[in-house]
Amino acid sequence: MFGTVERWVAGRYLRPRREEGFISVIALFSLLGIMLGVGTLIVVLAVMSGYRAEIMGLLQGVGGHFVVRAGPEGLTDFEALTKRLSEVGGVVSATPMVEGQVMATANGVASGAIVRGVRIDDLAGDSVIADHVIAGDLKRLDQDRIALGARMAFRMGVGVGDKVTLISPQGSSTAFGTVPRMRAYEVGALFEVGMFEFDNSFILMSMPAAQLYFQLENRASMIELMVDNPDNVAGFRMTLVPLVGEVGQLTDWQQMNSQFFNALKVERNVLFLILSLIIMVAAFNIISGMIMLVKDKGRDIAILRTVGATRGTIMRIFFMSGAAIGVTGTLLGFVLGVAFAANIETIQGWLEWLTGTNLFAAEVYFLSHLPTRIETGDVMSVVLMGLGLSLLATIYPSWRAARLDPVEALRYE
Repeated sequence: MFGTVERWVAGRYLRPRREEGFISVIALFSLLGIMLGVGTLIVVLAVMSGYRAEIMGLLQGVGGHFVVRAGPEGLTDFEALTKRLSEVGGVVSATPMVEGQVMATANGVASGAIVRGVRIDDLAGDSVIADHVIAGDLKRLDQDRIALGARMAFRMGVGVGDKVTLISPQGSSTAFGTVPRMRAYEVGALFEVGMFEFDNSFILMSMPAAQLYFQLENRASMIELMVDNPDNVAGFRMTLVPLVGEVGQLTDWQQMNSQFFNALKVERNVLFLILSLIIMVAAFNIISGMIMLVKDKGRDIAILRTVGATRGTIMRIFFMSGAAIGVTGTLLGFVLGVAFAANIETIQGWLEWLTGTNLFAAEVYFLSHLPTRIETGDVMSVVLMGLGLSLLATIYPSWRAARLDPVEALRYE
C-alpha cells in the first residue's frame, strides 16, 4: 500500500530543516498532547474501575448480595427460612442476623453505631471480616464481648479489653416513661476492612447477645444471602421472592447501592468525555502542523508531480507523515498510562511523602488506599480512539496536498 519512496519521503518530512523549526515544534507538541491525553485517560479509567470494583466487593461482602428484612417484630421462624433459602441453586450462604442502631460511648466520646449480631461460626467464615481482624479474636465474642471497627476504637481511645457502653433507644417502659437500655461490653476484637463507613460505625457481637440486648428472643431481624453470580439479580429474584413470601422484604445489592453506583457511572462518563478533549486538541494540532507543512513543501510537491508522482502518492506521503505523529504519541501514551496505573500506589506513597499530605483520605473516598484495575476493554477503547482521531486529523491536509496544482506552485519560482 505504501511504497519505499513514499515512506522515505514521509520520514524525511518528519525531520525538517533548521528553517522549518516552528513546524517541528508544533509536531512535537502534538505528539506530547496525544501521549498525555491517552496516558491520562488510561490512568483515570483504571482508577475508576478499581475504585468501583473495590467498593462493590466491600459493599457486597458487608451488606450481602440479597437481604431479607423484617419489621420491628423480626423473623420468628428464621431458621427454617434460612434453610430454604440456602438450598436454592446458586446461593452460596444464608446468614441470619440481628441488627440495630445504638449510641456507643467510652472515655467521654459518644458515637452513633450499627450493631450486628451474627453467629460466631458464620462470622468466622466471612472472609471480609475474619481476614481483617487486627487485634483480639472473633472467637472471644460472647454475651459480654463485642468487636469494634478500628477507626471507631481509635476515636474513642479504646482497645482490646476496654469497656464500651451501648445505649439503645428501644428501652424499657417505666412509670417515668421509656428508659433507654444501657449495657457495658468488653472489646474482644478490632477489625479494619478498609472501608471507612464500616470501620467507623459498625459493631459486631454474637447473635444470642444481640437478641438479648434488642429483646428479639429467638428471632432475627434479617437474613443476608451471598450468591455465586451477583450480576444475575433478576434471575435470583424470581426464585427467592416466592420463598420469602409475606414474611419479609427482599432487597438486592443494586437496590441498596443504586444511587452510589449511578453517581460513579456518571462521573466515569463525564471524566472520559472531558479527558478525550485533550486528545482532540492534540489532533487539531496535527491538522495545523500538517497544513503548514503542506504549504511549506508546495515546491517539493510540484516537483514530485512533474516527475510522475500521482495524487495518490502525494496523499500517502503526507498521510504517513501526520499518522506517524499520532501513532507514536498513542503508543507512548499507552505505555505511560499502563505503567503509571500499575504502580500508582507506589507513586501515591512517594507523593504523600514529598508533600507531607494524605492524598487519598478515607473520610472522603471511603477507602484507605487508591485501587486500580486495568481492564483490556478500556485500554483498547482509548488506544483506538487516539489512533482514530490521529488518522482522521491527517486526511484533510493530505487531501489538500494531493490537490495542489504544480503549475501554480512553480509559477513564481
